[in-house]
Amino acid sequence: MRRCRRCLLPSTVPGCDLDGARVCAQCRDYRPEQETSSQEQRLQWREDLEATIRAVRGTKGHHAVVCLSGGKDSIYLLYRLKAEYGLNVLAFTVDANLPDVARRSIERTVKALSVDHLVYRPPEAFYRKLFAYLLRHQEPRGAVYTVSYVYAPLFEGDALAVATQRGIPLVFAGYSPGQPEATRMVFEFSRKLICEADWTPPGLRASGEFSETELSRFWNPKRWPSGTAFPRYIAPFHAWDYDQDAVMERIVSLGLVGRPWHANPIYSNYPVNWLLMYSDLKNLGYNPYAPEFCALIRHGKASLAYWRVMAPMVDFMIRRRVLLGRAARSQMEWLGLRDDELRIDRPLATYDPAVA
Repeated sequence: MRRCRRCLLPSTVPGCDLDGARVCAQCRDYRPEQETSSQEQRLQWREDLEATIRAVRGTKGHHAVVCLSGGKDSIYLLYRLKAEYGLNVLAFTVDANLPDVARRSIERTVKALSVDHLVYRPPEAFYRKLFAYLLRHQEPRGAVYTVSYVYAPLFEGDALAVATQRGIPLVFAGYSPGQPEATRMVFEFSRKLICEADWTPPGLRASGEFSETELSRFWNPKRWPSGTAFPRYIAPFHAWDYDQDAVMERIVSLGLVGRPWHANPIYSNYPVNWLLMYSDLKNLGYNPYAPEFCALIRHGKASLAYWRVMAPMVDFMIRRRVLLGRAARSQMEWLGLRDDELRIDRPLATYDPAVA
């Protein structure tokens, strides 16, 4: 696979358009001065974030629910909010398809930081049914997009429900810049999205495959009594300066993970994610996370040298389903899927914030 020599974007990504010098269109169009306006926006978000934290610090009870997945960003986020900002946080983990590496890192972090921790273990049967259905009915953007934009609203909604039930005013998530898609969230979810929108994916409801009980797992503020106070849902890394390598180095130096490789997103990946990447490499011809990582490289927030080696290695493991990529095979068996069932079936109306 040919890749941009500056950011490693694969030539198979739509819009890449490598030129004769092997530079992609995104790198050709990128201007460092463009960072000025984005930096000004980050400063505004940072002021908002700092004021928000000051307003809750010192009040009784938990100040925030912090989503803790066991990945590098959620671990570092929890550390900063507890150790540097002095917040009384409730770490919250949805234990659905968590890898063992992430689970061990969670246990180590919670103990080291001495924070309250709530673990929710939803019924496995529902997730198996959901993943299998979505992988058989992928929309044109592929498996990662199809599954993630149904899966993510589930655990985001779980965090909102916990905060609402306990009267906690804030939910913090470790989304790095570029996550999730800008149409869903930039810095925080809109109040309309949290306070008015039903997050149930229309495509799941229309399929007739899921019961009302199953669909009720998605966030819907209309199920709460009138006048209920809903929390804000914020992604602090959109406001703070972010450097992927620095985050990994920091949580290792703090002893929040057992070994350096536990901080690496490759090793802390959800097992089902390997299957999603396998499906997209097969159907789309590129790793769907490549544009996100390449943007970080382009903006100087991730290592070009590191990903020059790791990106093709990861793709090789996934395509051949060897080493860490074996998770793609085991997850296919767990879901009862055949290789030919991993297909783009039709446009699937998943969660659409524009409609909401």
